Amino acid sequence: MGMHGGAVRIDPPMTEKIWFITGTSRGFGREWTIAALQRGDKVAATARDVSTLDDLVAEFGDALLPITLDVTDRAADFAAVQQAHEHFGRLDIVVNNAGYGQFGFIEELSESEARAQIETNVFGALWITQAALPYLRAQRSGHIVQVSSIGGITAFPDVGMYHASKWALEGFSQALSQEVAPFGVHVTLIEPGGFSTDWAGPSAKRAEALPDYAQAHAQSDQRRASRSARPGDPRASARAILKVVDAPQPPLRVFFGAVPLQLAKADYENRLATWEQWQPVAVEAQG
Repeated sequence: MGMHGGAVRIDPPMTEKIWFITGTSRGFGREWTIAALQRGDKVAATARDVSTLDDLVAEFGDALLPITLDVTDRAADFAAVQQAHEHFGRLDIVVNNAGYGQFGFIEELSESEARAQIETNVFGALWITQAALPYLRAQRSGHIVQVSSIGGITAFPDVGMYHASKWALEGFSQALSQEVAPFGVHVTLIEPGGFSTDWAGPSAKRAEALPDYAQAHAQSDQRRASRSARPGDPRASARAILKVVDAPQPPLRVFFGAVPLQLAKADYENRLATWEQWQPVAVEAQG
């Protein structure tokens, strides 16, 4: 308590935040976990293999709660969120970061590849979001952070199913943001461009290529390489995520990386021009 001109001032509570982050074994999830812990926050960190967090447990001790989790298991998602809430007493920031990239032209995708992409990237985030919401609503505060992609608002060849998953994430999250705003709960979609995570490396899955698409595959690989010529640093992204979660009015959408804005502008200008051009047909369709 401090005195100001005779008036008694009650100091605000500690600004320490409690995080729940999925997919923390590598990439953004790991870097953001470290950034939160380093500034004195506490983190419930999920991974399919929590041994990847051993070094962080050794360094940060009780501030880190590792939880083994496959996000495609809805019951396990609810149990993990409940465990984190019981352990720390509250939840402030819930980050849906678990996900991977499925490569393959649309015609090349198997049913299991297509379904698995949606199970992890869409349903995984949906179940964690649903599990966390009763706690955030009850405390009338909280922030759900969905890790989307520049691929959540535009699309390129060879990652169509990945785009489908991120466009779905964007759609339900934009609706969600309006549903939970009255309860003081914020929703933010983080839309990274190319970063040196292993998104296109070991964690990616690739469909079996059809010979007819061989040339198109080569071209799309070249274009992807040029788009990611200067990949972002996941460690720098940790500074950015702290600014987003500390903002009094965080954005619904924010790009991470310098390149996405120009890609988005080109796509959206093209969409508007096409819609305008075909507006006479649109009006005709109304009858």
